[in-house]
Amino acid sequence: MIRTIGAVVALALGALPALAQPAISVEPRGAVLRGNRLHVTITAAGFPLEGAPAEVWVGGRPAGTVRVSNGAQEVTLETVRLGRGEQRIVVRAGGVEGETVVRPIAGWLTIVPPFLAIALALIFKDVLIALALGVYSGALILYDWNPLTAFARSADSILVPALADGDHAKIVIFTMLLGGIVGVISRSGGTHGIVERLKGLATTARRGQVATWLMGLFVFFDDYANSLIVGSTMRPITDRLRISREKLAYIVDSTAAPVASLVPISTWIGFEVGLIAAAFHQIGFQQNAYLAFIDSIPFRFYPILALVLGLTIAFSCRDFGPMLRAERRASETGKVVADGDTPLADVTTGALAPPEGAPLRASNAVVPMLVVIGVAIVGMYVSGAAGLDRAAHGGTGEWLREVFGNAASLDSLLWASLSGLVVAVVMAIAQRILSVRESMAALVEGFKAMLLAIAVLILAWAIGHVTGELHTADFVVGLTERVLSPHLLPVLVFLVSAVISFATGTSWGTMAILMPLVIPIAHRLSLAGGHAQTGEVYYVLMLGTISSVLAGSVWGDHCSPISDTTILSSIGSACDHIAHVRTQLPYAVAIGTAGMLLGDIPTAYGLSPWISIALGSAVIIAGVLIFGKRSDWRGEAAAPAPSTSAPRG
Repeated sequence: MIRTIGAVVALALGALPALAQPAISVEPRGAVLRGNRLHVTITAAGFPLEGAPAEVWVGGRPAGTVRVSNGAQEVTLETVRLGRGEQRIVVRAGGVEGETVVRPIAGWLTIVPPFLAIALALIFKDVLIALALGVYSGALILYDWNPLTAFARSADSILVPALADGDHAKIVIFTMLLGGIVGVISRSGGTHGIVERLKGLATTARRGQVATWLMGLFVFFDDYANSLIVGSTMRPITDRLRISREKLAYIVDSTAAPVASLVPISTWIGFEVGLIAAAFHQIGFQQNAYLAFIDSIPFRFYPILALVLGLTIAFSCRDFGPMLRAERRASETGKVVADGDTPLADVTTGALAPPEGAPLRASNAVVPMLVVIGVAIVGMYVSGAAGLDRAAHGGTGEWLREVFGNAASLDSLLWASLSGLVVAVVMAIAQRILSVRESMAALVEGFKAMLLAIAVLILAWAIGHVTGELHTADFVVGLTERVLSPHLLPVLVFLVSAVISFATGTSWGTMAILMPLVIPIAHRLSLAGGHAQTGEVYYVLMLGTISSVLAGSVWGDHCSPISDTTILSSIGSACDHIAHVRTQLPYAVAIGTAGMLLGDIPTAYGLSPWISIALGSAVIIAGVLIFGKRSDWRGEAAAPAPSTSAPRG
């Protein structure tokens, strides 16, 4: 025994010098943009010589000398421009060597996968095939155009990480659980009960659409919850009123992200303020990041005007473009879903019809949904307040903003959806409307209704993974570096944000990419133009730049068929996804254009943002009243029961 212990100790002691050996790792690996400055991140572990000189070699040629110390540091090699073919990067310091291999690619190739997916989806109206081909095209570029390797890596190196991401998994589970709630409350008669209860109130298309818009404002705390809760709750009512699923999805989408991005208390606030604070610290700007966020709200013309257009469309019942055709189809034929369209969530299955003679009680739907909303808010408060010092914050408003900014929003949504599901099942069983087995069957049917949606979400995330590996955002930002000026910066940043959000399908990712880049650019351009750092012009340009990132991200998100919030709006409304994108796109483009022409450009030259909002709102209302047309049947009486059946295309 003693010999054995001695041997183990000797082995352990002998291993200590090996563990203490210094090591150097070098990033990036894989694809990099050809012709760009090379950014190399050197991570040293156990390095004995603080500040030791290290030689960097690229492609067998010396590229410069840097100082290496323990920890990670980013080094920009200003003189290195990568050509074609694989390049070996070697870092040598103190007899220790680290290396990586990169493969430079042409910048224009980085935008091929997202735009191929978007174009194919809009042309062929099949989002699954379009997204899959987009992912495969990205894999071809990443894996040196080898078709077999690209096919295999599309699964294990792209799709798996897209689903394995913790936040993505939470969204999948939340979506499935909410689908289970819808399945149970539909089977227990709760959904039909809401329709019966609201028959006397939502008697016209106007009332149904305005009620949907107001409910979108009510669920302000999170855009994901907004899209799924509002869509699934209002869908039976809008179906009865012969309002097309495209219109329902539009109203849901036009309130979800705009409201969550604007209100001072939401799941967005902590993320946005954190990005602003980090950028302010980077340039040494002594300004409270939260106050800058609040001050930037009037400059966020797209989400504000999107809310104005949504209410105007809902109240006037006037539409134009593809949405007008969808509304006329629904009103004239009763088909809220067009022939050949495939709703992302299948809510028409007969398996979810209430049992014969079951009571149709609205409470069986209202109570579980209120539990979802209530538990989500409480969960965010509890998780956000944990570890925060109440005394360190002034008033209640500041405290609540800090709490919701610090909240574990996705965890709270999981707790909320699981609680709502349990309540829905217990209520159905306690009233003897459903047995335990019938409740579980309804739950499974609700899960099944979400499978297509989950597949679309995973593929959309995979496209986002591909664009990250290809550095799509870096390429887009690089295109604008030479055309920036202080007064044009806000509108250019708005456009760049929209393009990146459109191509990557993520508004949050766009904010994270651009905020650290454009705030320092605004700072440098303003100082170069002679504006003092404390001057009003400087601060206005800074606010315009910040708001352009936040607003442009939402605009691109609204226009993109690979956006998760756009997909969730289609899921909650049980709308064909491409039909939703096609009908919403003209509205989003109109609002984005109005925001630039009447907001971003004139305010950069000194016009008050409140005047811009008033002008933009007036133009929107006048445009809808002049150019919009009403569907033929839009009278004051409710329409006959619609048809939701659509042949599977």
